[in-house]
Amino acid sequence: MAKYKKISNKIDKIIIDNPKTAKEKITWYNIVSASKKEIEFLRKKFNFQLKHLQASTVKATSQRPYLEVCDGYLFLILHFPIFEKEKIFAGEIDFFIGHGYLITIHNKTVPSLNNFFNSCRKDENSLLSYNLESSSILLYEILQKLMSENYALLDKNSVEINEVDQILFSQEARKLSYEILKLKRNILNLRKIIQNHKNTLKKLMEMESSIVPKKQLKKYYVSLVEHSKRIWEITENQKEHIDALYATAESLMNYRISNIMKILTLLSVIVLPLNLLASIFGMNFNKSMPMIGSNYGFWIMITLMSLSSLTILLIFAKKKWL
Repeated sequence: MAKYKKISNKIDKIIIDNPKTAKEKITWYNIVSASKKEIEFLRKKFNFQLKHLQASTVKATSQRPYLEVCDGYLFLILHFPIFEKEKIFAGEIDFFIGHGYLITIHNKTVPSLNNFFNSCRKDENSLLSYNLESSSILLYEILQKLMSENYALLDKNSVEINEVDQILFSQEARKLSYEILKLKRNILNLRKIIQNHKNTLKKLMEMESSIVPKKQLKKYYVSLVEHSKRIWEITENQKEHIDALYATAESLMNYRISNIMKILTLLSVIVLPLNLLASIFGMNFNKSMPMIGSNYGFWIMITLMSLSSLTILLIFAKKKWL
């Protein structure tokens, strides 16, 4: 069963106790927005290295996953994709894993972790760790939950790709460009976040547990590696799809621009002789200028202009430029 206790405003813990065997217990500490007070608590209670405690309290997100096996515990930094305001960004979680305990530290950027913690607190049968009573299995359950959340983002990307595909040949060019660029950014961010998961998880498979045999522990973490591979393959397909849509959209845009330029060029060529004739007969040579004083001079000029424009149109039509 699980026993919940609130230590402070930023620290909550669940004690996982299997009623079948009272020998082993696991305590899960969930710390949100750790400060100096939380550092002091962890330093006194667990004697963690100061560099790891300081890394867990910085506001800036670490640029890469990190795994270090220390004296008596394991320190791990992982990133998970978070969707907010039409953008996917990296949410960081720091883990301290030791015999009989697991500590998660984050800055409220990964709401699914808090949701999982609360569901474990309310539902006594929601954790596999009740049966195996190992912090490494508890870590597996947390990672399994967090990685499963990625599929919802992948589904969201797939839906948006289909929507872009539907409006590709419509006249909504501005909206199309924005949607494609937004999707490209989100897919690239998602790939950047998960690209190092596989290697980190393989290292976790080599963990030693005094409770769970290594062979059994490896069996659990193999499924996480498979999750990571599957997510990477899906994002690879989505990346290829959105790249193809982007190339198609660019081709359509170039085609539309070419048509516009063709129409503008035709208009310019048609109007050019009209401007030329108007300029010539607009000169002030009263004695030498033909049709000066003629009653039909204006209409003759209109006829000449119309014939010149019609001649140009016929030439374009014959050459199939229209």
